[in-house]
Amino acid sequence: MIDRLLASRTAYKGWFDVLMLKLKLASGEEIEREIVEHPTGAAVLPFDPDRRVATLITEARPPVLYVGEERMLEVIAGMVEDDDPADAARREAMEEGGLSLHDLHHVARVWATPATSTERVDYYLAEYRGQDRVGPGGGLPEEEEHVRVKEVPLSELWAMAETGRLRDAKTLTLVQALRIRRPELF
Repeated sequence: MIDRLLASRTAYKGWFDVLMLKLKLASGEEIEREIVEHPTGAAVLPFDPDRRVATLITEARPPVLYVGEERMLEVIAGMVEDDDPADAARREAMEEGGLSLHDLHHVARVWATPATSTERVDYYLAEYRGQDRVGPGGGLPEEEEHVRVKEVPLSELWAMAETGRLRDAKTLTLVQALRIRRPELF
Protein backbone atom coordinates (compact mmCIF):
# COMPACT_ATOMS: atom_id res chain seq x y z
CA MET A 1 0.00 0.00 0.00
CA ILE A 2 1.31 3.46 -0.90
CA ASP A 3 1.86 5.63 2.14
CA ARG A 4 2.79 8.95 0.51
CA LEU A 5 4.26 10.86 -2.41
CA LEU A 6 7.89 11.84 -1.85
CA ALA A 7 8.79 13.62 -5.09
CA SER A 8 7.86 14.11 -8.73
CA ARG A 9 9.77 15.13 -11.85
CA THR A 10 8.88 15.57 -15.50
CA ALA A 11 10.28 12.71 -17.59
CA TYR A 12 8.77 13.83 -20.89
CA LYS A 13 6.99 17.00 -22.01
CA GLY A 14 4.82 16.91 -25.13
CA TRP A 15 1.18 16.47 -26.14
CA PHE A 16 0.84 15.07 -22.61
CA ASP A 17 3.47 15.11 -19.90
CA VAL A 18 4.88 11.96 -18.35
CA LEU A 19 5.90 12.31 -14.71
CA MET A 20 8.07 10.08 -12.56
CA LEU A 21 6.76 9.82 -9.03
CA LYS A 22 8.80 8.67 -6.06
CA LEU A 23 6.47 6.95 -3.59
CA LYS A 24 6.90 5.51 -0.13
CA LEU A 25 5.11 2.27 0.67
CA ALA A 26 3.69 1.51 4.09
CA SER A 27 6.55 -1.01 4.49
CA GLY A 28 9.04 1.85 4.17
CA GLU A 29 10.21 0.77 0.70
CA GLU A 30 10.53 3.52 -1.91
CA ILE A 31 9.37 2.92 -5.49
CA GLU A 32 9.02 4.91 -8.73
CA ARG A 33 5.97 4.99 -10.99
CA GLU A 34 5.26 6.80 -14.27
CA ILE A 35 2.00 8.68 -14.74
CA VAL A 36 0.52 10.76 -17.55
CA GLU A 37 -0.44 14.28 -16.55
CA HIS A 38 -3.59 15.03 -18.51
CA PRO A 39 -5.91 18.05 -18.48
CA THR A 40 -9.44 17.77 -17.15
CA GLY A 41 -12.07 16.93 -19.76
CA ALA A 42 -15.79 17.27 -20.37
CA ALA A 43 -18.15 14.89 -22.18
CA VAL A 44 -21.77 15.38 -23.16
CA LEU A 45 -24.51 13.20 -24.63
CA PRO A 46 -26.89 15.57 -26.46
CA PHE A 47 -30.31 14.02 -27.05
CA ASP A 48 -33.56 15.14 -28.69
CA PRO A 49 -36.42 13.80 -26.54
CA ASP A 50 -39.05 14.51 -29.21
CA ARG A 51 -37.35 12.55 -31.99
CA ARG A 52 -35.69 10.14 -29.53
CA VAL A 53 -32.23 10.46 -31.05
CA ALA A 54 -28.80 11.44 -29.76
CA THR A 55 -25.97 13.22 -31.53
CA LEU A 56 -22.68 11.34 -31.41
CA ILE A 57 -19.42 11.48 -33.33
CA THR A 58 -16.71 9.30 -34.75
CA GLU A 59 -13.12 10.44 -34.94
CA ALA A 60 -9.89 8.70 -35.84
CA ARG A 61 -8.16 8.02 -32.52
CA PRO A 62 -4.44 7.17 -32.75
CA PRO A 63 -4.43 4.59 -29.89
CA VAL A 64 -7.48 2.85 -31.38
CA LEU A 65 -5.87 2.75 -34.80
CA TYR A 66 -2.59 1.58 -33.27
CA VAL A 67 -4.21 -1.57 -31.85
CA GLY A 68 -5.90 -2.27 -35.19
CA GLU A 69 -9.45 -1.16 -34.47
CA GLU A 70 -11.60 1.26 -36.44
CA ARG A 71 -13.40 4.45 -35.49
CA MET A 72 -15.91 4.03 -32.71
CA LEU A 73 -19.09 5.87 -31.84
CA GLU A 74 -18.45 8.43 -29.09
CA VAL A 75 -20.18 11.17 -27.17
CA ILE A 76 -18.92 14.69 -27.77
CA ALA A 77 -15.93 15.46 -25.56
CA GLY A 78 -12.86 17.61 -25.19
CA MET A 79 -10.39 19.20 -22.84
CA VAL A 80 -11.32 21.90 -20.37
CA GLU A 81 -9.21 24.90 -21.30
CA ASP A 82 -9.65 28.24 -19.51
CA ASP A 83 -13.34 27.60 -18.88
CA ASP A 84 -15.36 25.45 -16.53
CA PRO A 85 -16.33 21.90 -17.53
CA ALA A 86 -19.94 22.79 -18.48
CA ASP A 87 -18.75 25.59 -20.75
CA ALA A 88 -16.17 23.24 -22.27
CA ALA A 89 -18.95 20.71 -22.99
CA ARG A 90 -21.00 23.44 -24.67
CA ARG A 91 -17.97 24.59 -26.71
CA GLU A 92 -17.21 21.05 -27.86
CA ALA A 93 -20.88 20.44 -28.73
CA MET A 94 -20.73 23.43 -31.07
CA GLU A 95 -17.33 22.57 -32.56
CA GLU A 96 -17.86 18.83 -32.98
CA GLY A 97 -21.64 18.52 -33.31
CA GLY A 98 -22.85 21.91 -34.51
CA LEU A 99 -25.18 22.09 -31.49
CA SER A 100 -25.96 25.05 -29.27
CA LEU A 101 -26.63 23.45 -25.89
CA HIS A 102 -28.17 25.31 -22.98
CA ASP A 103 -29.13 23.25 -19.93
CA LEU A 104 -26.59 20.61 -19.05
CA HIS A 105 -27.29 18.02 -16.37
CA HIS A 106 -24.18 16.91 -14.54
CA VAL A 107 -23.92 13.14 -14.16
CA ALA A 108 -20.52 12.70 -12.49
CA ARG A 109 -16.85 13.59 -12.45
CA VAL A 110 -14.90 10.41 -13.11
CA TRP A 111 -11.28 9.36 -13.30
CA ALA A 112 -10.62 8.11 -16.84
CA THR A 113 -7.66 5.82 -15.97
CA PRO A 114 -6.70 6.36 -12.31
CA ALA A 115 -3.85 3.85 -12.35
CA THR A 116 -1.85 5.79 -14.94
CA SER A 117 -3.35 9.23 -15.63
CA THR A 118 -4.50 12.36 -13.81
CA GLU A 119 -7.36 12.81 -16.33
CA ARG A 120 -10.77 13.47 -14.81
CA VAL A 121 -13.83 13.99 -16.99
CA ASP A 122 -17.12 15.69 -16.15
CA TYR A 123 -20.06 13.85 -17.75
CA TYR A 124 -23.23 15.67 -18.84
CA LEU A 125 -26.58 14.97 -20.45
CA ALA A 126 -28.21 17.76 -22.49
CA GLU A 127 -31.50 18.04 -24.34
CA TYR A 128 -31.61 19.72 -27.72
CA ARG A 129 -34.21 20.38 -30.41
CA GLY A 130 -33.97 20.96 -34.16
CA GLN A 131 -33.45 24.70 -33.77
CA ASP A 132 -30.37 24.03 -31.62
CA ARG A 133 -28.51 22.57 -34.61
CA VAL A 134 -26.86 25.80 -35.75
CA GLY A 135 -23.67 24.61 -37.45
CA PRO A 136 -22.19 21.72 -39.37
CA GLY A 137 -19.98 20.39 -36.59
CA GLY A 138 -17.04 18.27 -37.66
CA GLY A 139 -14.44 19.83 -35.38
CA LEU A 140 -12.06 22.68 -35.97
CA PRO A 141 -9.78 22.46 -39.04
CA GLU A 142 -6.80 23.75 -37.05
CA GLU A 143 -7.22 20.87 -34.58
CA GLU A 144 -7.18 18.31 -37.41
CA GLU A 145 -9.97 16.31 -35.76
CA HIS A 146 -11.93 15.17 -38.86
CA VAL A 147 -15.03 14.49 -36.80
CA ARG A 148 -18.06 12.81 -38.35
CA VAL A 149 -21.42 13.70 -36.80
CA LYS A 150 -24.16 11.11 -36.53
CA GLU A 151 -27.67 11.11 -35.06
CA VAL A 152 -28.52 7.71 -33.63
CA PRO A 153 -31.94 6.53 -32.39
CA LEU A 154 -31.87 6.04 -28.62
CA SER A 155 -33.33 2.54 -29.00
CA GLU A 156 -30.38 1.64 -31.25
CA LEU A 157 -27.90 3.10 -28.73
CA TRP A 158 -29.44 1.01 -25.97
CA ALA A 159 -29.28 -2.13 -28.14
CA MET A 160 -25.59 -1.38 -28.74
CA ALA A 161 -25.04 -0.97 -24.98
CA GLU A 162 -26.79 -4.26 -24.19
CA THR A 163 -24.79 -6.21 -26.77
CA GLY A 164 -21.37 -4.76 -25.93
CA ARG A 165 -21.03 -2.77 -29.15
CA LEU A 166 -20.42 0.60 -27.42
CA ARG A 167 -16.65 0.46 -26.95
CA ASP A 168 -16.07 3.95 -25.52
CA ALA A 169 -16.48 4.15 -21.72
CA LYS A 170 -17.80 7.74 -21.77
CA THR A 171 -20.48 6.80 -24.26
CA LEU A 172 -21.52 3.62 -22.48
CA THR A 173 -21.74 5.43 -19.13
CA LEU A 174 -23.78 8.34 -20.47
CA VAL A 175 -26.19 6.11 -22.43
CA GLN A 176 -26.77 4.10 -19.25
CA ALA A 177 -27.26 7.30 -17.23
CA LEU A 178 -29.83 8.57 -19.72
CA ARG A 179 -31.62 5.21 -19.70
CA ILE A 180 -31.84 5.32 -15.88
CA ARG A 181 -33.01 8.95 -15.77
CA ARG A 182 -35.31 8.93 -18.80
CA PRO A 183 -36.36 5.30 -19.54
CA GLU A 184 -39.45 6.42 -21.47
CA LEU A 185 -37.19 7.71 -24.27
CA PHE A 186 -35.94 4.23 -25.11
